[in-house]
Amino acid sequence: MRQFIRKTWVIADFEIRKIWHDPTEILMRAVQPALWLLIFGQVMARTRMLPGENYLDFMSPGILAQSILFVSIFYGIAIIWERDLGITHKFLATPTPRTALVLGKAISAGIRCIPLMIIIYILAALLSVHIIWNPVNIIGIIILLMLGAILFSTLSLIIACLVKTRERFMGIGQLLTMPLFFASNAIYPLDIMPGWLRMISHFNPLTYMIDGMRLLMVGTHSVYLLPVDFMVLASASTLLVVIGGFLYNRVII
Repeated sequence: MRQFIRKTWVIADFEIRKIWHDPTEILMRAVQPALWLLIFGQVMARTRMLPGENYLDFMSPGILAQSILFVSIFYGIAIIWERDLGITHKFLATPTPRTALVLGKAISAGIRCIPLMIIIYILAALLSVHIIWNPVNIIGIIILLMLGAILFSTLSLIIACLVKTRERFMGIGQLLTMPLFFASNAIYPLDIMPGWLRMISHFNPLTYMIDGMRLLMVGTHSVYLLPVDFMVLASASTLLVVIGGFLYNRVII
């Protein structure tokens, strides 16, 4: 187990170092959530969509989760680039367990999302969102962030292993992001959804990440129990990492 953890961290550290070579990526990733909060959030707050409540309080955790989804779901394209550059062949030639390779890359995706979380927290505070600044809550948010990033980045890796080309991968990635986002409780509560969409949202892991983040970040609108949110994300992430480790060899076939 100790060797597995060490090798996983080596892979994660290898991926994290790429951020230092191109820190502008984080700023560019922050543009989209900033627009959602500054424009969409401000407009929707005036519609009184949630009577008696601050819509920006409701929306901010959803935008944080959306940012994690958008960063992670396209993470698998790096696998295709690494295959084309011959890096994947070098990884596969080592005795490193395939699940450690997958988990290490997934953890690095989560760490990439932490600066986005900080930026969104700052923007939300400037917009007078009633954030809970309790350190325990913030740690809980980070854990949910990491679990969500591991889940969606591993799903992305699995897709990359199956489709093998950048064009197909980008098409599928774009096809997945909007349904996952809109079939969740990111920008509207579950109880105003039509029945069929509410049913789909119960099978959407993004819904559980947002539910937990909403409770920990602003203390409201939790539909499920917090342990349920953590359990669903942890179970789904574990399953996908195992599947990703099994399929990782296929990326070069």
